[in-house]
This record gives sequence, C-alpha cells and structure tokens, in this order.
Amino acid sequence: MEEVCEGKEYSFPAQEEKILSLWDEIKAFETQLERTKDFPEYIFYDGPPFATGLPHYGHILAGTIKDIVTRYQSMTGHHVTRRFGWDCHGLPVEHEIDQKLGIKSREDVIRMGIGNYNEECRGIVQRYVSEWEKTVVRMGRWIDFRNDYKTMDLNFMETVWWTFAQLYQKGLVYRGFKVMPYSTGCKTPLSNFEANSNYKEVPDPEIMVAFPIIDDSDGACFVAWTTTPWTLPSNLALCVNANLVYVKVRNKFNGKVYVVAESRLAELPVEKAKKRLPAGGVGVSENSNLKSKSSGAKTKNVDSYEMLDKCTGASLVGKKYIPLFDYFKDFSHVAFRVVADDYVTSDSGTGIVHCAPAFGEDDYRVCMDNSIISKGENLVVAVDDDGCFTERITDFSRRYVKDADKDIIQAVKSKDRLVKTGSFTHSYPFCWRSDTPLIYRAVPSWFVAVEKIKDQLLENNKQTYWVPDFVKEKRFHNWLENARDWAVSRSRFWGTPLPIWISDDSEEIVVMDSIEKLEKLSGAKVTDLHRHKIDHITIPSSRGPEFGVLRRVEDVFDCWFESGSMPYAYIHYPFENVELFENNFPGHFVAEGLDQTRGWFYTLMVLSTALFGKPAFRNLICNGLVLAEDGKKMSKRFKNYPPPSEVINDYGADALRLYIINSPVVRAEPLRFKKDGVYGVVKDVFLPWYNAYRFLLQNAKRLEVEGLAPFAPIDQQILQQSSNVLDQWINSATHSLVHFVRQEMDAYRLYTVVPFLLKFLDNLTNIYVRFNRKRLKGRTGEEDCRTALSTLYHVLLTACKSMAPFTPFFTEVLYQNLRKVTSGSEDSIHYCKFPEVEGKTGDRIEESVNRMMTIIDLARNIRERHNIPLKTPLRAMVIVHPDAEFLDDITGKLREYVLEELNVKSLDPCNDTLKYASLCAEPDFSVLGKRLGKSMGIVAKEVKAMSTEDILAFEKAGEVTIATHVLKLSDIKITRKFKYPDNVKEEELDAAGDGDVLVVLDLRGDDSLFEAGVAREVVNRIQKLRKKVALEPSDIVEVFFKSLDNDKTVFQDIINSQEQYIRDVLGSLLLPSDLIPPRAVILTEEGFHGISNLSFTIILTRPALVFNTDAIAALYAGNTKFAQGLQAYLLMRDYNNLRGEFQLGKGKINVNCIEDQPPVDVVLGDHVFLSFGDYISSTRELVDSSG
Repeated sequence: MEEVCEGKEYSFPAQEEKILSLWDEIKAFETQLERTKDFPEYIFYDGPPFATGLPHYGHILAGTIKDIVTRYQSMTGHHVTRRFGWDCHGLPVEHEIDQKLGIKSREDVIRMGIGNYNEECRGIVQRYVSEWEKTVVRMGRWIDFRNDYKTMDLNFMETVWWTFAQLYQKGLVYRGFKVMPYSTGCKTPLSNFEANSNYKEVPDPEIMVAFPIIDDSDGACFVAWTTTPWTLPSNLALCVNANLVYVKVRNKFNGKVYVVAESRLAELPVEKAKKRLPAGGVGVSENSNLKSKSSGAKTKNVDSYEMLDKCTGASLVGKKYIPLFDYFKDFSHVAFRVVADDYVTSDSGTGIVHCAPAFGEDDYRVCMDNSIISKGENLVVAVDDDGCFTERITDFSRRYVKDADKDIIQAVKSKDRLVKTGSFTHSYPFCWRSDTPLIYRAVPSWFVAVEKIKDQLLENNKQTYWVPDFVKEKRFHNWLENARDWAVSRSRFWGTPLPIWISDDSEEIVVMDSIEKLEKLSGAKVTDLHRHKIDHITIPSSRGPEFGVLRRVEDVFDCWFESGSMPYAYIHYPFENVELFENNFPGHFVAEGLDQTRGWFYTLMVLSTALFGKPAFRNLICNGLVLAEDGKKMSKRFKNYPPPSEVINDYGADALRLYIINSPVVRAEPLRFKKDGVYGVVKDVFLPWYNAYRFLLQNAKRLEVEGLAPFAPIDQQILQQSSNVLDQWINSATHSLVHFVRQEMDAYRLYTVVPFLLKFLDNLTNIYVRFNRKRLKGRTGEEDCRTALSTLYHVLLTACKSMAPFTPFFTEVLYQNLRKVTSGSEDSIHYCKFPEVEGKTGDRIEESVNRMMTIIDLARNIRERHNIPLKTPLRAMVIVHPDAEFLDDITGKLREYVLEELNVKSLDPCNDTLKYASLCAEPDFSVLGKRLGKSMGIVAKEVKAMSTEDILAFEKAGEVTIATHVLKLSDIKITRKFKYPDNVKEEELDAAGDGDVLVVLDLRGDDSLFEAGVAREVVNRIQKLRKKVALEPSDIVEVFFKSLDNDKTVFQDIINSQEQYIRDVLGSLLLPSDLIPPRAVILTEEGFHGISNLSFTIILTRPALVFNTDAIAALYAGNTKFAQGLQAYLLMRDYNNLRGEFQLGKGKINVNCIEDQPPVDVVLGDHVFLSFGDYISSTRELVDSSG
C-alpha cells in the first residue's frame, strides 16, 4: 500500500477527477453491467427531464438518490439497467422557439409551416445535453447516456400510440368540451397539475351587475357579483342556490329594487338620496367603491333598504331576465333565465352567480344540466386561442380579454347596470412557462376517463411503498381521490400526434396502435410520427369512396401522457422486449420530487392502472425542494445560491452527495442549502475517515521500515477469534454498520444511514484507533500489532464497501490502495458484493463499550467542574451500576482503557446503587398529563413523596397504583442523586451520572500522583515537538532532557520514577542531555517553563550507533585497523536499511564487503547498538542480572 499525504493536503475534488479517469480507463460502468447481466433484473425508471435548461440542485438531489439505490442493488446481486431519458416535446420547447422567432399566435406558426416550426423545436431539444452529462458524471452517477431514450424517438412514440389505442379499446377515451385552465401565452390548455404550479397574489376588479327581471311588478333586478368582467359578454344564465333565502329590497333613498341572498344583503352599497333618475334607470351608487375583502370591512347598510319580499331560491328558478349584451341573442329561447345549483354559497358575492358556460367549470356543468347548452358543436367559445374576443363580440373583437376588463366595466356602467365596483387582491394561477395569467376556457379535447378507474387507482396506491409514507397516505391519496378526467390532447405542434383518424362527418373513427397499421390502411411509408410527417396522410373510408377519406385530428398529446408511458415506451413494448417487461412489471423503483405527486407519479399510476390493472412501480422515494439559504426559491437572477460546479470544485461530489442525503429533503421536507454544510461533511465525515485510513498506512509501512515482513492482512475469520476486547468490539460494531445499512437501504430510508456512519467513524477514530495506539504502533509485540492492523484494515475495507453507493469516489480511492495487499481483489470497489452480516453481533460488548464512553465523559465532566486537567492523575474512581456483567467488563477487559484515558490509578466496581446515591421519583407529565387530567396534581404529589423503599419495590414490580391509577415504569422518572459517604468532605469526592451509571472520583492528591502528572506533561510536550519538526510516527528519534531548575534532582527523580510510563508511550527512554553521543545529529530542542512549577529543555536527535569497541576488536583478534574499518563501514550505512538487515538476520549480519578485511558476523547488542537508548537499556539489564 502506498503512503498518503496528511488530511489537510488531501484534495477531495482532485482525487475524484482521478477516479473518473480510472472508471473511464477500465470502463467501470459498462463492465459492471456486463458482469451482472445474468443476475435478477432490478427495474429502475428514470423520469425524463427537459434538456432545454441546465441541471440544478433539484436534479442533483434526485440523481443522487437514484444513483445510491441502483448502486446498492447492483452490489446486492441485481442487474440494473440505467438509461438516461429526455422529455423532448411540449410547451417548454415550443415556448423557447416562440420567443426565439417572435411567434405571437397560432397563425404565425401556420404561416411559417408546421414542418419548419417542428424542425426548429427538434434543433434545440438537446441544446444542453453535454452540460447535463458533464454534471451528472461529475456527481459520480453511473447512467447510460449513449443508449438513452427520448420521447421524440420513433419507437417511443409508437408505444405512446399503442398505449392510447389500448385505452380507446377499453372505452376509457372520449371527446368533449371541457373548461380547463388555459394559457393564452402558450395558446394551449393545461392539465390541473400544471395549472396549480404557479400562483401569484394579484389585484383584480370585482363588480356587482344588475340584471332586470322580465315582468317583475316592482321593476326589480337580480344582482350578480363577478371578478372576471371579461366573461360578462358570454353570460347565458344566472344561478342561485335552491335552499337559500333570497330577499327583494328597495333602497329607501332612490327607490332601486334588488334581489340578493338574505345572508349577502350587507354587501349591497349604501345609497344616498340623489336627484331623481329617469324611469327604469338603475344607476350606479355614488358610494359604490368596494373595500378589499382582505380588509375585512363590511358595510352596515341593512337600514338603508326596505324589505319587500322573501322567497327561496327554488322559487326563482325559471325567471327570465334582460341580458346585459345581445351578442348571444340567438340563444334567447333557452338562455337568460335563472337556474339552481349547490355550488352557489351564502358566504361570498351576492348569492347569485352569473354563468358563462365557456369560461367556468361549474358554469359549463350547470348550463349543460339545465339544457342551456348541449354536447357537441352547440357551445360557442367567444374567445380565441390567443385569448382575444372573436368577431361575435363585436364591440371588443380582437381585444385581449384581461385588457378589455376596464372597457367592459365602462360599457356596463353606460347601460346603467353597474351596481358596485372595486378591486381586491387574491391568489391567481399563472402559466408555469409563459408566466401569463391563466383563464378558464372550454376547449374541445380528448379525455382519458380517469374517474371511471378511481377506485382501482386508490387500491393500486395501497400496493406501493413510499418514503416518506405520509406523501402516499395523504397528498397522493387525496389527489387520487379527487381525480378528474384527464384531458390528454393539446392544440399544439411539437409533440406526439394523437393517432386518431376521423371522417368529415365524424361518424367513422380509426385509432392507430402501430406504424404498421397506419402504413397498411394508408399505403404510405412512415419513418417519423411528428405532425409534419403524417398530417397529410389520409385513410379511405371503410364505408366506400362516396364517404371520402379520414384525416388525422390536429391535436398532439400532453407531454405528461408521454412521460407516463415511459415504463413501456422506453423499451418499445409491446413491439420489443415483451418478456423483459412482463416479467418485471411493476418496476422496482422510482424517485422524483414532491411536485411529481401531481405530475409524473400520477400519470404513471393512471396509465398503468388503466392498461394493466397494476401500479407502475413498487417503491418510491419522494424528495422535497432545495431552497436557497434564506428559505426562498433558488434564483439565477438574484444569485442567492452557489453554483453546483463551485461547490463540487471546492469540496467534491461525495461531500455534496452526503450533505443532501443527510438532510430533511429526503423526507420530502424543504432543505435550505448552505455551502458551509457541505464543508461540515468534509470536516466531520471524510477527514476523520481519511485519518483512520492514513494511520493504518503509516503503521503498516512502519513494519517494513523496522525491517519486518511487509504488512499482509490476517484472514478475517481468524481475526474474529481475537482475545482483545476492542477488536471484538469494533468487529461487532462493523457488523452492526453492515446490518443497519442493509436494513435501511432495503427500506429505502437513505437519510438514516449518514448519522449512523458518523457515529461509527467517531467510534473508530476516537475509541478503536485512539485506545489502540500502542498495539497499532507495535509497542505490545509484532503479533499483536499485526492483529490490530489487520482488524483496522478489514474494518476500513468493510466500511468502504458499505458506503460505496453513497460515496463512490472516496471509497474507490481507499479501496484502490487497500486492495494492493490482497490477491484476487476486484478492479473496482463497485464490482464487490455488498458485505454480508456474518454471525451474531456482540450486543453485550457494544453496550459495555458505549457505557465505558459514557463513564469517560462523566469523569471528564467532574474534572472540568473542579478544573483538574486530564494530565493530572487521580487516585481512584468508583463505577456504580446494578448490572454485574457490565461491572465485570469495566473492571476486567476494559479496565486498562478507562484508567489510561482518565489518568486514574485504580478502579472499583459497586453494584449497590444506594451506597452513593439516593433515589427520587418524578411523574412524567408529558405522558400522564392528558391521561390523568384533574387527578394529575394528587398523583404527582404522591409520586414525589415515594420513599427509597417504595421506589425499589416499584422498579421490581414494574407498576404501582396511586389514587386508583395504575402507573407503569414509563410513567415515572427515577433519578439517582449523589450522596456523600460519611466522613468525606465535598472537595475530596465528586460524582456524575446519566440516570444509568454513576461515576465517583476521588479528588485527593499525593506525591505519586504529582509525579505521574508531570510525566504526562513531559510526554505531551515531546509529542508536540515531534509534530513541530514534521516527524512521521514511524520516524525513530532519541529524546534527551536537561533540567533548568536550581535543584536539578527533582526533575531527574520524577523522570526516573515514571520511566516505565514514558518508555511505553514514547517507545524509547528519556535520557539526560549529558549522555548525548558526540556523533548525534540534533533535530530540535526547546525549553519549557512553569510546567507543574518545573522548567526543562527537550532535545530530539537522530539515533546514533554505539559500538562495543572491545567486542569489535575481538572479532579481528585485536586488529585495531580492521575494527575501525568495520565501525566506519557501519556508520556510512543508511540507518533504516541497516536496521532492516539486522531484523531480517534476527539480530545478526555478515559483513564481507570491506576490502582487505576478513568477513565477520556482527551481532546486535554484542558488537553494536542501534541507539544510545538501546545501549543504556542493555547496560542496565547486565547490571540487573549480575546483581
């Protein structure tokens, strides 16, 4: 394995670029697909975006979710085809061309030629494909761009035809008028889900209009209220509620008589006495300005009117009135009369609604039900496709309807019909593309009869699994429950044409289900299904030549119909891939944003239910919206968010992936995007992970530096038998990680994985690596070192495999280096199988280590309270807990780690929880409050009064009855408060607990503790000095000290008494400076003052060879020249190479390369020592053995 740089020098983006090159070189994605081709299929549907815009964070989010799931499925034994798709038709494309070419109306397109227009559309469809591919690939997503699908492809369009034909055969298609949201900017009707996507607060006029009642004895007028004056020229009826009470009232000042709902009388204007009006004039109030509804103002005008009559709405039905305009006088025999319907309410307007059936959904229905209009050509729509009045409305012909509002109000006023006028602000729908106000307009459309299959839609929804489930159970369920027939046709040009050929008399209809059928019936060769390629094709009538030919209807499909057909159209079913589709439908997985509950998710469900009686998908992840940091919508114009490329270039794609996955947005909640949050992922996840990996590499390399055999990981099965408690723990924790990731990924809960990984990495670095430094650095022997390193190796490798779907780049970087020490490894981590959970996890040891860390945190808290630093040793600690097994672990396997980490000399267990604590009981008000109600006070008082014996009995029994209420363990909080033992002062002892375990620390000091504290301070300064001169952990140095105090014996005595501790930590002796060999190379020295009231200098030197001159001379029978030659030779050798040779020779080397000198065997420890510290140690051993 190669050595790597420090974390602060590691560039995540640069390394990701290298991995992209590696994947290209080995054709990683293609190879994975090939290797898994015989595995079970996992069918993933990629919703097609428009390529007419650049990818944003919403696309990156959805793409990341899709990539994580599909990578995981590939690693768990599936073949996952991933083809990118493009939505090529529809309004977004046409709107751009209209803007580019200055097209304002439908006629402009006809003049230009549909063929020329469509080819312009085709030309921009894939304008940003290269930018999309660049961003998607850079994010690490594996998906096929070469074999992508496009909704404008011939095969895709043919399946769309087949889909429609199937619906037609099932009786689920019909033609009719429907009042729909209509975009005058794009000149097309919109689906309901499109119309609901762009609301704005806008001011609109509101007026009350008088309609004189024919043959009324009092000359009364119906008063209707409207906010759309432009619909008044098309008025055909007035609608009341049959169950409401209506009143006829006369103004006391001017004699005008009105009919309104009794509940709305207060809305009539306050009239003042004024000059007498001509007979029959109704006039407009001088005080007729309406207040905004939002102001809440109401005119108290009841006293201004005299009550003439009361009646029910039902009694008004059938009454005729004088129309406002005569544009529809040809309808007089059926129109201009009162009808009734429950949609009229008593809480708005006047209780009388004016009906223009071409411009209101309820208006259309009510007029149809009352035979004012009928199905077919009877309906006159007096507004054209551009939103302008037709020639029928002579006074306003060719005027845009919204622009004509003011003039229509003036015309009403000039006819003395304006009762009241004003304006109000309300939420109004705008076109999501052209940003122009929508109108409601009756359009001839072809419909899918969704309402017929509503029950089956609801049932199929139950068969799907959603994350989060509330979107399925609430939002999507409610949308399905209120589903309406779907208008699938659009009066546009660039789209899949409806495959309907119809005769001139509309008696004969042929629906094409294939290109073959069209070619057979028409005799024409078909290579493209777009309008300009097939609109000219006719079909002879089956009734004979005298009936002429059938021509295609002009409409094209709503592009949502195309994307909803995607599960079959992208593989050209049923013309190809029949077995693939039928064996794997419904698909396994889809993922898109919350807005698609009314878009793609809905159309997928409708079409699959209608065609196959099944849902289109089994599993679905629904994400929320990515907002700017200020909570507003991301806006290029306002530049309120960092470009994705900037974030990726600064922190890398993996960090961005984890940031968005570990956020509320994956639970269908909004995310306020913060660039600092991505940096937080680098700091909190990747750097600790990288540092643990680097620590492994450094210490694996150290083995070679020390001349030992290169690192090769011990087999994992053997490691499972390790007797080391932390090996057992980290192996168990790794199994838990694998189990958890598998469990959560199988449940599609991506957002739970990152917090678990964070905790795992924290445990790996701050527990396993930190507490095992001696083992990993070889201080406990080579065998134990290799066991610890191998354990760390396998843990890192398993963690990488588990996280590969989430962080494909970083895990690949680590894997490519880790794989170098094993044979037969895969070329990419993404070819590896996802780790299996082998055997049982060590729940007990995991719990014990978790408790150990709690103990350590509690003990640190006590130290902080008393300002006692960790470097100051303490005499003893007591762990209080009733669990004997846990106490056995803490005082046995885990004892040394607790003592060393907390710098405590002894540890004592105590399972008598009352020895150091008193028990208190508190009722859990959050649990009991609602349940007990008024009894809460009495119960709370008795719970708080429970004695220690009562509490113990309660804990044993599991319940207690108080004031007739049975309380369980979950209803009462038991707390343990520290109780000082007898004859102990508060400053001598302190404790901390978490409700589970209690830690008691003895705070009293003595001389031995002082000396141990000084030793830790000295070691700390030495370690910092090593870092200061950029020494690697594997670099060997010798350390010397010099006391700067007057009494130098104090510091010397401390060093002597703490020699074993210092040697264990440093791996070498700390020696007096007067022993520095003359040949030693000093690396650095630094003085320290006031450390525990002591001052000293620390000196670091390169290790220097020490020779036993007498023994070397004896090798050559006293020949001084030869002895000096050998010493000179050894001194010129590279230190690390020489050290390695001695280790390979088990402490002995043969020197036979010195010219004119006989070969000799040089023995380490007899003839030469590799450091002065080794020489001193050897000398002491001799003294000890001779003594």
